Amino acid sequence: MAKDMTLLWGSGSPPCWRVMIMLEEKKLQGYNQKLLSFEKMEHKSPEVMEINPRGQLPAFKHGNCILNESYAACLYLGCQFKDQGDKLIPEKCCEQALMYQRMFEAQTLNEKMANVIYYNWKVPEGERHDSAVKRNREALAAELKLWEGYLEKGPFMAGSNFSLADVIVFPSVAYLFRFGLCAERYPKLAAYYNCVKKRPSIQATWPPTWLENPEGQDVLKDL
Repeated sequence: MAKDMTLLWGSGSPPCWRVMIMLEEKKLQGYNQKLLSFEKMEHKSPEVMEINPRGQLPAFKHGNCILNESYAACLYLGCQFKDQGDKLIPEKCCEQALMYQRMFEAQTLNEKMANVIYYNWKVPEGERHDSAVKRNREALAAELKLWEGYLEKGPFMAGSNFSLADVIVFPSVAYLFRFGLCAERYPKLAAYYNCVKKRPSIQATWPPTWLENPEGQDVLKDL
């Protein structure tokens, strides 16, 4: 089945990483894959545009089915291969509800994280304001406190078991620490990160650029 799958991806991209973790969890190794460079603008290549006309990564195809949104791809794989590999969607109503809540709530985390990390890239120099930087950082700090609280209820994002919520959220948490988030200031998130990163599916898909350059950046060190 994996031979019918193609994934075009970029190293360090949380959306790409989610799909790769999901494929690993579902024992779908052996799919066709190609690592592309954002720096070389390879995500705008005809090869990508043919699958994903937005010119973004991931570009994922299973047979004739195309799923370029990472949430959609992960949900699709979780449903189509629910009895293969690890079970990531809980059966119990309340557990499943919490899993979906955390999954989609992560979109807010991603947005606030991007507003801080990519501010200088997204906003032209003449339009940047210290007040906006301060506001964005305060919003992200408040968001992270929410997630700290969520992790008081269990070791994983939706309780006591690794689930689809973790497949979705972990790459974002890893990205935060990659950009210098202080472990002492956010101990629950740090404990979660250090625990989940040991999972085989995460180790097998760890971004190669992060392996080459483990240091990361310090954008979030004072947050």
